[in-house]
Amino acid sequence: MILSIESSCDDSSIAITQIETKKLIYHKKISQELQHSIYGGVVPELAARLHIEALPKILAECKEYFPSLKAIAVTNAPGLSVTLTEGVTMAKALALSLKLPLIGVNHLKGHIYSLFIEKKSIFPMNILLVSGGHTQLIIANSLIDMKVVGGTIDDSFGESFDKVSKMLKLGYPGGPVIEKLALNGDDTTYDFPIPLRQSSKIQFSYSGLKNAVRLAILKEEENNNLNEKTIANIAASFQTTAIEHILMKLKKYFKTNPPSNFAIVGGASANKALREKIETLCGTYDAKLFLAPLEFCSDNSAMIGRVAIEQYLHNDFIEIDKIDVQSRTEF
Repeated sequence: MILSIESSCDDSSIAITQIETKKLIYHKKISQELQHSIYGGVVPELAARLHIEALPKILAECKEYFPSLKAIAVTNAPGLSVTLTEGVTMAKALALSLKLPLIGVNHLKGHIYSLFIEKKSIFPMNILLVSGGHTQLIIANSLIDMKVVGGTIDDSFGESFDKVSKMLKLGYPGGPVIEKLALNGDDTTYDFPIPLRQSSKIQFSYSGLKNAVRLAILKEEENNNLNEKTIANIAASFQTTAIEHILMKLKKYFKTNPPSNFAIVGGASANKALREKIETLCGTYDAKLFLAPLEFCSDNSAMIGRVAIEQYLHNDFIEIDKIDVQSRTEF
């Protein structure tokens, strides 16, 4: 078995995965959403302190599996350096004390392999990764052959939901809140601009849309009209525009690169409206759509353990004194 640790942001998580069968033997995650919600977003130093408390508590439940472990895996990039450090420190201590090899896992690959938890991997695959930190279009041919063909030039898809929620004083995380409000709103109320509409490049951008929403909120506040109905309409109009931006870019990409297999991964891939729109698009191009189970869309150690199995079989280990934390977003 492999013990895997995830601490790239505000979720403390440890999993035990069986190498041969890929079965998830144990998985636990402790979320910090409540602690960060009062600040409207993740506070890195607070997140690091909470990892120090949570990770040992979870690890204590895993001791019975120690004799069966063949390796220790940990997310070491990308992410918040202060939170990644907590997971890496624990992983190094375990590897040393149990005399086991160490595997450093790229968090983005983890999201891709969330599609394959307890399953065989399927490649090649075109993948849209949408989360609080990333919006990327990826071509994945194998574990070691992945390439980003389009990314965000500023804010990410998930981050924009968090920021709009904060502007509306609705709390953190913003994704589920905005999505729920949008169900009762009229998405034609506000004509927000679709980012990079005239650009032929496969790029994403949400800073302009975010600012347009900010101005709309200010205008409604000045008119004393920021009520429950108005907020729902803003949420609906924003969500529709944010998704339409992604769809326009995917349509441009699909025209010249029609995929056989397409997937959506990352925390923001749980958005049902996004899933439905991309499912329709894939149907138009006769592409098979792959979706991670909702419980594994957000950050978790089960996906890290699934990548670690492949790295273990490839003898892809890292020396304990050479592993470090990184903020890189490439593969």
